[in-house]
Amino acid sequence: MHFPAYLFIPLVCALLYVVSMLALKRAGDFGVGVWRTTFIANWASALLFMPLWCWRGFAPVPAGDYWQPAVVAVIFLLGQVTMFLAITRGDVSVAAPVMGVKVIFVALLSSLLRVGEVPLAWWIGAGLSTLGVALLNFGGGGAHRRVGGTVALTALSASLYSLSDVLVQKWAPAWGAGNFFPPMFLLVGVYSFALLAFARGGFRDLRAGAWRWVGLGAGCNALTNGGIALTLGIWGNATAVNIVYSTRGLFSVIIVWWVGHWFTSLEQHAGRGVLLTRLAGALAMLAAVALVLR
Repeated sequence: MHFPAYLFIPLVCALLYVVSMLALKRAGDFGVGVWRTTFIANWASALLFMPLWCWRGFAPVPAGDYWQPAVVAVIFLLGQVTMFLAITRGDVSVAAPVMGVKVIFVALLSSLLRVGEVPLAWWIGAGLSTLGVALLNFGGGGAHRRVGGTVALTALSASLYSLSDVLVQKWAPAWGAGNFFPPMFLLVGVYSFALLAFARGGFRDLRAGAWRWVGLGAGCNALTNGGIALTLGIWGNATAVNIVYSTRGLFSVIIVWWVGHWFTSLEQHAGRGVLLTRLAGALAMLAAVALVLR
């Protein structure tokens, strides 16, 4: 089994993703809300990419091509909102493993948009991912909150993120990574101003403790977005990148179980049986990962 060095980037991003989601969920306990959280997180990503644009010297791109990052920005923002809704209303140890179905969506969309093809192994992987989702839904309990809604929102987010990834792989090479992502994430930030119309209160209303958590979450989220985006833009291979990135499902269960108290997470008290079934669901998705890599 060959493991290219660049795939260590999405592996690190998978860990950062879980830390980001737990921190942003903790920020929600301070009343930040999903709309202000999304706004801060998206502008953190936009600011992260701006130096890259300047460093690349604003390489000339035909003005008529800017609709491409504009479209990807809309799709990415919708995926971001649905993901944050999932984690603020449900459990990270459910949402992160369910995002594993993203690898299946990426494969299917790659085939539909003629960016790649879907081999038989992907269909077997789809069955394993479905089993994983079923295990995540199994064994409720009082602390097993709103699982159905969390799964539905996360699956919708996964489909939107998948479409944005495939479009990036389709369009970014002609631009170059340093030219496509800065305007894309800048537009995500600009679009995010519309979300503030739904926010309850302004940023001055946030307590000091809230800024600590939302800052950690937004920073890790920006690094995650940057790592995945640049990996796709430079090396492509969206399917392999998302396969490795899906390990965040396993990381989420382990981190919540072992150090969830650092984030004042109550998920670790959901019960041994619930967390074991979630772990089994995450492992089923990792089996799909191993199958596809093989």
